Amino acid sequence: MSIDKTVGSAHEAVADIPRGASIAVGGFGLCGIPMVLIQALLDQGADELSIVSNNCGVDDWGLGVLLAARRIRKMTSSYVGENKEFERQFLSGELEVELTPQGTLAEKLRAGGSGIPAFFTQTGVGTPVAEGGLPRRYAADGSVAVASEPKEVRRMPYRGRDREFVLEEAITTDFALVHAAAADTHGNLIFEQSARNFSPLAAMAGAVCIAQVERLVQPGELDPDAIHLPGVFVDRVVLVGPDIEKRIERRTVRAAETGE
Repeated sequence: MSIDKTVGSAHEAVADIPRGASIAVGGFGLCGIPMVLIQALLDQGADELSIVSNNCGVDDWGLGVLLAARRIRKMTSSYVGENKEFERQFLSGELEVELTPQGTLAEKLRAGGSGIPAFFTQTGVGTPVAEGGLPRRYAADGSVAVASEPKEVRRMPYRGRDREFVLEEAITTDFALVHAAAADTHGNLIFEQSARNFSPLAAMAGAVCIAQVERLVQPGELDPDAIHLPGVFVDRVVLVGPDIEKRIERRTVRAAETGE
């Protein structure tokens, strides 16, 4: 029986993502982002999207292109500091933002993909992350229109003494978009070095996972020990090739030494 998950184009792969869908998106900064799928989603036109991703790209690349087109209703992120339009929309009340500690966000996605509805963590105890009150949406006059709710905090024994832990709910989404270096037609994925970052976790959290890949091979051609995400989590695979544009978020270089 064939389990071929390949799709002919990125536009075909995202065609059924509806208005108001929730989407987990892999990548970190501009590393490992599924830009071909993001562009196809921009062309497709779905709006009122709820996006879960470490960050929101930059003003003209990554998720920033969806943001600039007013397609995103809510962002759940860890870091949002490189996007001026993100700042403008958030402070003007156009965008809802749920800021989440980075490790907690990663675990919320992993838990969602693993069938774990919630977990306790020390991260955020004694801060507004646990106590509530973090602005999630501003009003037009600059006041806080929507704030985060308090979370359950429980004292439990850990490493020989009682400690406080905050309850964090897992994240699951309708779709997931990720970029991988290689895949087979069954959807087994390999990510390249730091591009691995959030991508396997985002893929696990999505009910329908769509992967753009640079290299596509037949089943059995990938070393099983090299696979980072098994195909059971992946529903559609789109070959984009190795020559796609890849940007650097912030290039820092040192002047060359003269050798004198």
